[in-house]
Amino acid sequence: MSTTPAAPGRFGRYGGAYVPETLVPALDELTSAADEALSDPEFRDELRGWLQDYGGRPTPLTQANRLTRHHGGAGIWLKREDLLHTGAHKLNNALGQALLARRMGKTRIIAETGAGQHGVATATVCARFGFECVVYMGEEDMRRQKPNVERMGLLGAEVRSVDFGTKTLKEATSEAIRDWITNVETTHYLIGSCVGPAPYPELVAELQSVIGREAREQLLAAEGRLPEAVVACVGGGSNAIGIFHGFLDDEDVRLVGVEAAGAASLGSGRAGVLHGARSSILADADGQIADAHSISAGLDYPGVGPEHAYLRDIGRADYRGATDDEALTAFRDLARTEGIIPALEPAHALARARELDAELILVCLSGRGDKDLAEVLAQS
Repeated sequence: MSTTPAAPGRFGRYGGAYVPETLVPALDELTSAADEALSDPEFRDELRGWLQDYGGRPTPLTQANRLTRHHGGAGIWLKREDLLHTGAHKLNNALGQALLARRMGKTRIIAETGAGQHGVATATVCARFGFECVVYMGEEDMRRQKPNVERMGLLGAEVRSVDFGTKTLKEATSEAIRDWITNVETTHYLIGSCVGPAPYPELVAELQSVIGREAREQLLAAEGRLPEAVVACVGGGSNAIGIFHGFLDDEDVRLVGVEAAGAASLGSGRAGVLHGARSSILADADGQIADAHSISAGLDYPGVGPEHAYLRDIGRADYRGATDDEALTAFRDLARTEGIIPALEPAHALARARELDAELILVCLSGRGDKDLAEVLAQS
């Protein structure tokens, strides 16, 4: 079974670059810069150094023994991206793209954020490398992720509130694209997930694939075998595609993505174009984008990375939904059995992982739950 894109920027019938002509030169420039950098051993070594000495890689695996006994289910190992600097997997991508932006001579970086973790990672690398930083965030997400808004401000970023539509990630992304069109010569748009026009889905997947490479090596060392299933939450899908890439060629390893039930673009969506790429999206019969809902700001998005849509269509990955209540239960269970407070996003993955008929399961714990405490406590 081939999981290789049919053409650069394409995953079967998905992907591509559906953008205004103004952005075509910027995408061409980024494609060229990324191709050159990723084939340059010196760039790879520099990125590896930043991930290790600044980010804290490799992140560990933790065996969730008490959680497993609590539910009488399979053995679960957690890939601890919550222990990466800034508290989530987002730094892997932010560091790589910041180095590319510097290589291209950009002086300003913009980003979109939902749960705020990508915004924090972007603000962090901008502070470290001296970029001007603007982060777009929906007003509703700013309310429910206030700690991350404050962190971005402390790091020197300007957080611009988006107060139309659902006031969440979809609108924040739209505003970031408008900014990019206006300031394309000086500005790099640091997209936070494996979405958007080519080359972003492939670039972000490559930068996040360190998760899967590490996890594969670590689990082989710990258990002497590969997991029966790899499980990760899916909003845009960057943590999932990152860990999946370590196991794509292992057909005996099941790949399971878990969406928010109210934002299940893979489970109940249709093919269409959103934010510059063709993928599986939530839309009505006329093609109008539908509203998405999740208690988790990072999963509250009506689209998904095109590679995930392709993996679904060829049967290589299975995508399921989890409700707000199921995620909240998994959130509390992990805290009380393992002393680990997860973000609400990977709590969705945990909700489905412990139901799988498998002896050995690897779950990507993509972030920590500090940002979600107010939201969780409000549901108590």
